[in-house]
Amino acid sequence: MERRHDIDALRALAFAGVILYHVGMYYVAGWHWHVKSPHEAEWLQWPMRALNLWRMDLVFLVSGLAMSLLWRGEGSRRALLGQRSWRLLLPLAFAMAVVVPYQVYAQVVANGSSEPGLAAFLRRYFTGGPWPRDAFDGAEAGVTWNHLWYLPYLWLYTAVFLLAWPVLGSAAGLRLRERFRALRGWALALPVLPLLGWSLLLWRRFPPSHDLIHDGWLHAMYATLFLYGWWMGVDAGLWAELKRLRHRTLAIAAALLVLHFVLPRGLPSRLAGDLYLWAMVLAVLGWAHHALNRPWPWLAWANESVYPWYVLHQTLIIWLAVQLSPWNLGPVIEPVVLAAGTVAGCWGLTAVIRRSRWLRPLFGLKPRSRPARPSPASPARPAAGTA
Repeated sequence: MERRHDIDALRALAFAGVILYHVGMYYVAGWHWHVKSPHEAEWLQWPMRALNLWRMDLVFLVSGLAMSLLWRGEGSRRALLGQRSWRLLLPLAFAMAVVVPYQVYAQVVANGSSEPGLAAFLRRYFTGGPWPRDAFDGAEAGVTWNHLWYLPYLWLYTAVFLLAWPVLGSAAGLRLRERFRALRGWALALPVLPLLGWSLLLWRRFPPSHDLIHDGWLHAMYATLFLYGWWMGVDAGLWAELKRLRHRTLAIAAALLVLHFVLPRGLPSRLAGDLYLWAMVLAVLGWAHHALNRPWPWLAWANESVYPWYVLHQTLIIWLAVQLSPWNLGPVIEPVVLAAGTVAGCWGLTAVIRRSRWLRPLFGLKPRSRPARPSPASPARPAAGTA
């Protein structure tokens, strides 16, 4: 099967959007985050809302798509679940112990729940506190995974879908998948109906929490998008249709975003947001297939770097924000320096991680492949163009 470069590129760019979004969270006025800038801006709410409505939904759809490429119903489900558990849960445990605690430290110092002093904070944090309920996000549990909530959610959906393969891979399940892949034209709007249903049933009862247990609405939404990605795979006909409709779906998404903004906050606005979400996901997939399906020189590096960047970026953002705060650089220079510093930090640390066989698994990377040794009986020949 020919490699789909657009899917690889889309995965990398989707996580780049996550990093940009978290830089914005430091500055957007009126939105809770772990630390906040004195240079908050209300106008940021508009682009942040537009991005927030679909950014993680796209990530979970691409994750389901990647799973469909990784496993096609053959081989051991137990072996694949073990592999995915190693690559998702080991980095989660390591990052919760090493990477995330500084985020908590910065938050509790900022809100007055702890005195400055990282060593004293770490002793208190790792021995269970106790903490006031609002000391940091997740204080009621004593520990937090903060931005890494995506990893346990992805592991959960992977486990559920592998366990459900007897149903998904049954004759009825395969017929449903083929009907999904056969959607064309306006029929591509039909998959939004379950998303609207989840919002009608669950949105008010289960506001987003990212705590795995009490997140019923987001679980329903993200698992549905994961399933859509699983079904979608690399079906040539469906992707050709997404590419053909890319102008139309983008225009529809823009109109639905305006509708979402003009409707009063509440269920009508939420449902308009779901319609916009699905139209935007279709548009992004179509444009990505049109513009990104080529062997970009940066793609191999990006594919291996995206996981460490995801693990590291939010702690770097918060650490840099704390370091930059006394400099009073202002609302223009400071965000530029913060974003550039985050990119530089992720770049440099990932370069070290990729070269270390001990650090690679802690950041979700496969072991480095060793070059094959030439057979003693037949000395290796130089590759073309080498001497």
